[in-house]
Amino acid sequence: MIRRILARLTKVLGNCTKPLSVAFHAVCPRARFRIPQSSGALLQLPSNHRIPKVIWQTNYTDRVTLAVYLNYLFNRLMAPTYAYRFMATAERAAFVQRHCSAEISDCYNQLQFGAAQADMWRILVLREYGGVYLDIDAHLAWPLGQSIDVNCTELYLRHRGGELSNYFIASEAHNPNLSLLLQQIVANIRARSSNNVFNLTGPGVFQTVLGEKDVPTVNYAQMCFQGSFTNEYFQYVDHPQGKWCHLQDGASVIKQS
Repeated sequence: MIRRILARLTKVLGNCTKPLSVAFHAVCPRARFRIPQSSGALLQLPSNHRIPKVIWQTNYTDRVTLAVYLNYLFNRLMAPTYAYRFMATAERAAFVQRHCSAEISDCYNQLQFGAAQADMWRILVLREYGGVYLDIDAHLAWPLGQSIDVNCTELYLRHRGGELSNYFIASEAHNPNLSLLLQQIVANIRARSSNNVFNLTGPGVFQTVLGEKDVPTVNYAQMCFQGSFTNEYFQYVDHPQGKWCHLQDGASVIKQS
């Protein structure tokens, strides 16, 4: 109960910063802050965790609003013993080209929405290197070093109603369950099974593949929230297409043949 209360306070803190971001960008509408591609741990301590102590994030750009940057800084403070890695759209594509098979690269390149690409990339990068993935608008609700056991090999997030989400994923490298998730995404793209990002590459895939399996999970309210520091405007203000959910009804997620 105490942990849940303290976790909720992080959400309150995030929401309290939104007026600051609104005021700042009212005065400086073009001001942006740069998220580093790579940054070492703030505290260099020896670790024998099976899940590498690295946080992975992605976004369409590394130049972000104050709200998104405050979210980034908060996560760094909540995970001081973790290194940080970031890839924007071009770096994601280069990673896939460099590390993945021709079939996987082809499927990835068929995805026209950045959100769908990011869904697939997070599985690929964790399968290759391991670590912890967080959505760019997600923030930790509890210190990460105290949330993942030394011998833990994977950890997934359960959201309201008990369904699995994918805005937080922790895994060691070469995790067989990540391979199963990837296989399902590839099959969905090949079959054009849906034009809904949620079901094609997103949380729906996690629920389909892992929902009935006995995998380690944690309730989101004790681990990670979304949208406390930022909102759709601050996240997509520089994105010409806007958020994926506004596009998929009028455009194909997968490139037409």
